[in-house]
Amino acid sequence: MSLLLSSMPFVSLCGRLLLFSMLLFGFASPGGAAQITGLESPNSFVGDQLGSDYFISNINGEPEDRDNNGFITKLDSTGKVTSLKFIQGGVGNILLHAPKGLALMGQTLYVADLDQLKGFDKTTGKLLVAVSFPTSSPQKSVSLRAVTAGPTGLLYASDQAANSIYRIDPAADHRVNLLIHDDRLAGPSGIAVHPKTGHLIAVSWDKGKILDISPEGEFTELESNGFFTGRFQNLSGVDFDRWGNMYLSDFTKGKIWRMTRDHRFHVIAEYLLAPADVSIDRANNLILVPYYYAHAAEMNGLETPSDGKPKVEKRTLADYGFIPPPPKAATEGSVKK
Repeated sequence: MSLLLSSMPFVSLCGRLLLFSMLLFGFASPGGAAQITGLESPNSFVGDQLGSDYFISNINGEPEDRDNNGFITKLDSTGKVTSLKFIQGGVGNILLHAPKGLALMGQTLYVADLDQLKGFDKTTGKLLVAVSFPTSSPQKSVSLRAVTAGPTGLLYASDQAANSIYRIDPAADHRVNLLIHDDRLAGPSGIAVHPKTGHLIAVSWDKGKILDISPEGEFTELESNGFFTGRFQNLSGVDFDRWGNMYLSDFTKGKIWRMTRDHRFHVIAEYLLAPADVSIDRANNLILVPYYYAHAAEMNGLETPSDGKPKVEKRTLADYGFIPPPPKAATEGSVKK
C-alpha cells in the first residue's frame, strides 16, 4: 500500500483529521486522550488489562516485505512514548519484518509477523517464542493479519489473503490448529472474542461482512452490505467495550462505527486517514486507533452508554461529555415555580 502526498499538506491534513476525530470521540477524562506521532505505518494499537502499558506495531515498509525493519513502540499509561523502537527488527537476535496484529496475554506480547506469531516479554522486549503456521492451501503462503486473546487462554490469528483463521494453544507448546478455511470469509482482517458468547467475531476486508464464528469453526453473517447499500468497504479492526458494544474501523472509508447491543449502528468518527486495527482499553474506556497513512495514532475516551435514553431522542454533545444538555421547554399551561 502506498499514498502519494506532499509532506506539508499531509502533515496539515493529519492534524485536522486527528483533531476532528477527537471532537467526535469525546473524552473519558482530562488525561484520557493522547496523540502519538513519529510512527511508521502503524497497524495495531493495544493496551494491557491494567491500562499501564500500550504497544503499537509499525510495519515500516511494504506490508509483505521480509526486510527485518519492523518495530514495536511502547507507551506509558498517559500515551507518552517511552521507547519508539522498544522491539526492533535487525537489533540483536530480533527478526521482525512487517508486524501487524498485537495481543497481550499475561506477560507476553504476541505479534503477527507474516508467517510467524512471535511472543515477546512485555517488560524487557526479549523474544520468548516464535510459532510457525501450516499453510491452508498449497498455492498460498501464510501471511497473518490480526491476533487476539480469548478468556479461556487461547489465541486466534487471521490470514486475510488465505481466508483462514487459526487457533493457538499457548498451554500446549503453542500448538496451532486451523479453525476455519472458507472463501466466504472474504478476507478476514480484524478479529475479537465476543465478551458474552465467547465466539470469535471477524470482519471482512473484501466484502464488508461481520462474521460470528463458533468454537467448532461454524460461522454466520451478523451483518453484511446489501444489494443496494454499501455501508462498509474495507473493514480492518474490531473490538468490544466492557458493556458489549462493538467497534469497527473501516480503513478505506475512514470511519469508526459502533454497533450497540441492540444492533443499531452509529458512526462515531469519520474523515479519518486509514484507521487500521482498532482496539478498546476496557479498563479505562478508551479507544485506540492507529492511522496507517498518517504515521500516527491516538487514544480517546468513549461515551459511557446510558440505558435511559429513548431510541427516538437524538443524541447531543452532552452525551459525549462536552456541554450540559439544553433545558427542555415547559409544556403549555404549566406553572413555573
